[in-house]
Amino acid sequence: MGTIEALIPAARQANTADLLEVDADELARYVADTANPWWRREPCAAALAGRVPEAHVPKLLAHIRDLDETAGVRIALLDILGYREELLPWLQHEDRKADNSYGVPEAILKARGMVGDRTATCELTTLANSPWPHRSAVGEAGLEALIARYGTEEVLSQLDDARPDDRAFCVRLRHRAGEDVTEALADPDVGVACLAHSLVDDEEALRRYLEHAPTADAKLWAACALYRLNNNLSEIQEIYDSLGRPRVEIDGLDEEIRSAIRGEYAPGCQARTDPRWRVEAICAEPVQPPDEYDQLRRAITALESANPAPHRPILCGTGYSEGDGTYNEIRHGGTTVRVSTLGRFVTGNEDVAVRGALEAAGFRWIDRTLGSIKVTGLCVYFFGDREPLDVYDLLFYWQD
Repeated sequence: MGTIEALIPAARQANTADLLEVDADELARYVADTANPWWRREPCAAALAGRVPEAHVPKLLAHIRDLDETAGVRIALLDILGYREELLPWLQHEDRKADNSYGVPEAILKARGMVGDRTATCELTTLANSPWPHRSAVGEAGLEALIARYGTEEVLSQLDDARPDDRAFCVRLRHRAGEDVTEALADPDVGVACLAHSLVDDEEALRRYLEHAPTADAKLWAACALYRLNNNLSEIQEIYDSLGRPRVEIDGLDEEIRSAIRGEYAPGCQARTDPRWRVEAICAEPVQPPDEYDQLRRAITALESANPAPHRPILCGTGYSEGDGTYNEIRHGGTTVRVSTLGRFVTGNEDVAVRGALEAAGFRWIDRTLGSIKVTGLCVYFFGDREPLDVYDLLFYWQD
């Protein structure tokens, strides 16, 4: 077994430190040889950072341009060679927009920053503002490369203040420079305001800001920031009361369902969630979840009156063979009942006998009309999206 094979015995098992000691010429030849497995070539490419032999550059650049090359190898090569001026025409070519190999479009954008392409600035700020950390880190790296080359002011001059992504980047830069970003709590874009609330760190400045904040939402963001800094419940409750306890009102959503959903999702909500949900969740009385075992026992007993042989309850994750969520599933006969872990909520096929038996046992049946109500303003992660969901998906949530 050769040195490289010994240092990378299997996929994702590279001895990164020792690879840095391997001769650069040997590594470059190994990367360029497509007969070698991609999972060895990728870490070998990364180990060439800062020491790519000039004689191998043309061939390695060709691998970047090769659409049939493995995405991981192309990305690793872009990381170490993206700054090469001769690569710029290819990076800027219109065809790059159609290059959808996983992670490659982001790596191309980062490389445009590395090579000094200021026309990529706004695309990079959008990438840097991605809710996916692995994508936002790539965008930030491209922007940092532009700043290192041209300076902060020159990069800022490329931005459009009308774009929330660009404003978010400015907030990050100002905070990093030690500037006060409290005023950004009033940004009309909820994502930018949320970012500012996560960065401000001066309690007294926030209290002063509350006195003249231009909007109720800005005051709510300031209250959230204060609570993040001091965990003083009475202070945020006082602010909430002074504002009239504003809520995101939703037609048809009663307090029982609202409380269950708020208690489960508002505390860990996504960045674009309305601040009214955030403050309501902090100030509301804690929601006591039901006794899951007792609830399932009562459901089984009720179902036995409508059908004598219900199956054993299973968690939604078990039913899908992966993941987790907020309901248990009971199968019996030709129907399936879902029992929420968030409250006395059940749903299933419209079987009159089943529904009647469960309602007689004290459960609430979530029918199509009630389940289709959109819980606006409350953003929840759901299969890659981070948008408001309807009552059904929230009470009977599953995520793999």
